[in-house]
Amino acid sequence: MDMVNIKINGMPMSVPKNYTILQAAREAGIDIPTLCYLREINEIGACRICVVEVKGARSLVASCVYPVNEGMEVFTNTPKVQKSRRLTLELILSNHKRRCLSCERNQNCELQQLCYDLGVEDESYFDGDNPETAIDASCAHLVRDNSKCVLCRRCVAACAEQGIGVIGTNARGFDSHIGCAFEMPLANTSCVSCGQCIVACPTGALTEKDQTDEVWEVLSDPEKTVVVQAAPSIRATLGEAFGMPIGTNVEGKMAAALRRLGFDKVFDTDFAADLTIMEEANELVERIKEDGTLPMITSCSPGWVNYCELYYPELLPHLSSCKSPQQMFGAIAKTWYAKREGIDPKNMVVVSIMPCTAKKFEVGRADQSAAGVPDVDIALTTRELARMIKKAKINFANLPDETFDSPLGEATGAGVIFGATGGVMEAALRTAAEWITGDPGAPVEFKEVRGTAGIKEAAYQVGDLNIKVAAASGLKNAAELLEKIKRGEADYQFIEVMCCPGGCVNGGGQPIQPAVVRNNVDLRTLRAKALYDEDAGLALRKSHDNPAIQKVYEDFLGKPGSHVAHEVLHTSYQEQKGYK
Repeated sequence: MDMVNIKINGMPMSVPKNYTILQAAREAGIDIPTLCYLREINEIGACRICVVEVKGARSLVASCVYPVNEGMEVFTNTPKVQKSRRLTLELILSNHKRRCLSCERNQNCELQQLCYDLGVEDESYFDGDNPETAIDASCAHLVRDNSKCVLCRRCVAACAEQGIGVIGTNARGFDSHIGCAFEMPLANTSCVSCGQCIVACPTGALTEKDQTDEVWEVLSDPEKTVVVQAAPSIRATLGEAFGMPIGTNVEGKMAAALRRLGFDKVFDTDFAADLTIMEEANELVERIKEDGTLPMITSCSPGWVNYCELYYPELLPHLSSCKSPQQMFGAIAKTWYAKREGIDPKNMVVVSIMPCTAKKFEVGRADQSAAGVPDVDIALTTRELARMIKKAKINFANLPDETFDSPLGEATGAGVIFGATGGVMEAALRTAAEWITGDPGAPVEFKEVRGTAGIKEAAYQVGDLNIKVAAASGLKNAAELLEKIKRGEADYQFIEVMCCPGGCVNGGGQPIQPAVVRNNVDLRTLRAKALYDEDAGLALRKSHDNPAIQKVYEDFLGKPGSHVAHEVLHTSYQEQKGYK
């Protein structure tokens, strides 16, 4: 690797020739502040917060895009640099809605933190134009308030990185703002509701559509039985909202907190993940043996399903007909469990805690009402749950570990790993391998589909069958596989697709980490590790070994793929129309 010799703040160092000043500084242990910069996603030098002095240069340079060169001398924190950064922040604040106390991003806002670090007061020196801006709340999952936007364009880059690109910078000069083409509402576009724009936003300009008030209301209604389910990945991320290290598994504290919030029953979506595998593995085996439509593609990620319906409707027959674990849980809760407990499904409220803003869209999808009422009533993000816990003054970090309620809280390791890219694939292969071979000693771990690579491919010899599989996370990667299917080049039997890069652990509803963390810490790997570690320590690691799942089939469903199972646990898809 070609190296160059430079000095940063008088300290000599040797760095790769292709580095920027920002990269070199961080390698030296110096964090130059940024606002618009997101590594490999938004490297545009637009905000001018990261400016530094370079000896011999006529003006300050943006360190995030300025390349190093032999003999360069850089100064990152001179009075001139500090003055420039403060001036930039004051100009940003001049037309920013400064209602920090009531903002959902208060104390977790990068603009607020920069102002604190650089000593910029709330009352800016400049008095800019502050016109009333329209709030776009047209979608089920998101609210955009451009009065809090700093035009960093990180949301635009995140949307483009997903291959969607339905938002951009409209108008010019003082009139510049983020919006959709022709100023149409976001709901009229082909947005897939993934929420990656929200976790990219440094301020409160983009937030999920908060439904916590609805949950507080039903919790106080004595006529309602309110049950809650928590998705596999939440246990690996919720702790971040309470200052715990990234990748801390807080499953026990989460169950305890949900119980203290007043839910009548605290269950685990991992149970429904096991149930999903029973149906999905059965469907895969049937398609392979009966010459069905292959490759079969997973249907657990609603953002991915939205994408397929919007952009590739001709490939919908490849989707598994299985509902997602969220919806399967609600379906079983309001049919089998409600009957067992003598509860009228109309009086049961199912609340889900999800890593995904698209889950808010999914609860309103058609063909998701096994008991004649919606399978799931309210989907909250990890962030919304954290706000509820804080509002209730629950001391989360000091809670004792508690377990989920039975029977819908019992799960295997296969259900746990659903939250990581490749996890659905591996869980399904564990069961399919045993069913095909009849060997209880069939492999449990399929490590080739683990990891955060955008596309992973593998081939497994299962009995007489050679099963070729692929796992994609992030919609750009999904599109690559779909194009191969259209060209007749995909000889896979099974494909897993997760909408969000890295899977649900990196979902649009997860705790928001500032750019300095996102740029320097592998969030996806650390969060996923918590799930794989839990799986490895469990006695039961195959979905079909879950005794609670066996009981549901014995009492109600009969067998995987039965008529009852299809009525309750399967769904249908249809082409969506949206402006592309």
